[in-house]
Amino acid sequence: MQGLIRAIYPARCLSCGALTDDDFGLCGPCWRDTGFIGGTVCDLCGTPLPGDARDEAVHCDDCLTIARPWTRGRAVFLYSGTGRKLVLQLKHGDRTDLAPSLARWLARTARPLVEPGTILVPVPLHWSRLLARRYNQAALLAQTAAGLLGLAHCPDALLRRRRTAPLDGHGRDARFAALDGTITPHPARRSRIAGRPVLLVDDVMTTGATLAAATEALHAAGASQVCAIVLARVAKDA
Repeated sequence: MQGLIRAIYPARCLSCGALTDDDFGLCGPCWRDTGFIGGTVCDLCGTPLPGDARDEAVHCDDCLTIARPWTRGRAVFLYSGTGRKLVLQLKHGDRTDLAPSLARWLARTARPLVEPGTILVPVPLHWSRLLARRYNQAALLAQTAAGLLGLAHCPDALLRRRRTAPLDGHGRDARFAALDGTITPHPARRSRIAGRPVLLVDDVMTTGATLAAATEALHAAGASQVCAIVLARVAKDA
């Protein structure tokens, strides 16, 4: 039966549509162009770093300069090449079919951040943006990753009280100023967050302003610790 299904619906690359050996994967060229992050990474944002730091946490220049309210962070791949294309297809191209595969990569990368009792929380969208897009890509990733990791998931733990203008092209200070106070805890979900470690999920980290605003809201709700996991990290060498 599987052979018949494969004959009718052959496996294709998530990115370019070329034939592949496995379902829900990437062809060779797209895999090589994705920029998966491995080896030594910044323990706060997941940026790849030179050297071999096996037993100690190391931090990139940005995280040494900017105070990060979260405890640890990781990213699956760099925001460039095929990785950037996949994020944009999920976020703006109605490619919700990408979410399960992307969430599998995200869950694998997030495992070192998981502690007993961890609950996954996505970065929220403003209601008007959610209405226009019809889905929150971070919530799709968090839901599937939570199932794979065997963890609880609270999709509406946070609220985005004010819609911000698109921040593409804005500098670090402008991003932090625009997001200050925009994310708050959901009053009816505080009891699910209080006293628990939280794994905060988003699609992309640029300066970290959105993650910082969401982390501060989770701390206000009583989270014992917040770690961050994103699909893609905008890095200086990306």
